[in-house]
Amino acid sequence: MAGERAQFLVSTEWLAEHLSAPDLVVVDGSWYLPHMERDPKAEYRENHIPGAVFFDIDDIADTDTDLPHMLPRPEKFSSRMRKLGIGDGQRIVVYDGAGLYSAARVWWMFRIMGVADVAVLDGGLPKWLAENRPVEPGPVTKQERHFTARLDHGAVRDAADVLRSLGNGYETVLDARSPGRFAGTEPEPREGVRGGHMPGSVNLPWDSLVTPEGVLKSNEDLKATFDAVGVSRRIPVITSCGSGVTAAILVLALQVIGHRQTAVYDGSWCEWGGRADLPVATGME
Repeated sequence: MAGERAQFLVSTEWLAEHLSAPDLVVVDGSWYLPHMERDPKAEYRENHIPGAVFFDIDDIADTDTDLPHMLPRPEKFSSRMRKLGIGDGQRIVVYDGAGLYSAARVWWMFRIMGVADVAVLDGGLPKWLAENRPVEPGPVTKQERHFTARLDHGAVRDAADVLRSLGNGYETVLDARSPGRFAGTEPEPREGVRGGHMPGSVNLPWDSLVTPEGVLKSNEDLKATFDAVGVSRRIPVITSCGSGVTAAILVLALQVIGHRQTAVYDGSWCEWGGRADLPVATGME
């Protein structure tokens, strides 16, 4: 794939041609919400792209909080990557079993930990399988490698940061959830979490950026979608969703079209909607 887009996305054709490269590591970053009724670990054991290791976002996380799959400390991230056989200087390609869903979260985690040479497989495993490309069953064990994590603190935000941004209008806060969840007319999938959205945030459902086949839409379509909700490429953007997974799809799409001032609110609506001290709005205003 040519141009700037190739910094962030690789095609199935590219991956097939480079699969045996010694400096390449393929990562299965599949994760699903409970209502999807899919077991990513079981699916990985059944078949995965040859040589791929499994990245468990619920394990490679801060397990000292009640919030789901929050970013771990750099030390823990480094330790987990070493055990997976992922090291400094490698080219990393991340995919998932939905096409383009949780892979963007794993991509973002690598990016925020200082890895520049990481990309998402456009179309993911479904496209790979549809093209009759090879898969293999069972776990993959690689030799441990040294991994250095350098956390980019500016690319992740907490609730206090978002509250300030909503008040000063310096940054755009984009919510990747469905319109119904944003408006508060559709129930939240997690118990005890209020419906609605952060006052002043803008709704941009993640699936408006992805084709039904799980491929990120063209740069022209992405720009039109962001323009339609008033996202300026001169203003920093904070993305949010239910638990910090699909918010990363918005960051990926923004990076693809050249918007570099992006950050993820890691706690997302799971934290915001679960805290009585934070303001909530309903409707589509």
